[in-house]
Amino acid sequence: MSLVRSSDPDFRVCQVRFADLLELQLRAEREGWATRWSSEESLRGQVKEAAVFLCTILREERNGEVRSYRCLVLFPAAKGDAAGGVTTIDIAPEVLASMERIDRDPQTRKALARIFSLASGGISMASKD
Repeated sequence: MSLVRSSDPDFRVCQVRFADLLELQLRAEREGWATRWSSEESLRGQVKEAAVFLCTILREERNGEVRSYRCLVLFPAAKGDAAGGVTTIDIAPEVLASMERIDRDPQTRKALARIFSLASGGISMASKD
């Protein structure tokens, strides 16, 4: 797998509906991709039924063609103390290409890439000194 940089043409950040995330999960299950929730029930138990954000981070290539993209998923938590979470899911190239981007402007793309970087590194509320 190779890294997708924010300057790459296949870098994108998308906002998708919960129903779309369920479809991505089902496709990942059918394809046998390892990077997904263990089941639809697990996804429903962890992710609140609201919009989520996706960001491409890796591409898997086979025979010179992209087989899938690994994306970070930033989602609101269904329950518990956490406001949300971040994890990964694999997405087919044609599915990713059909999603509406929210990162068209270079400054916006850079800012969103930084937000996903911070989220994947772990964010917690901090008290001000």
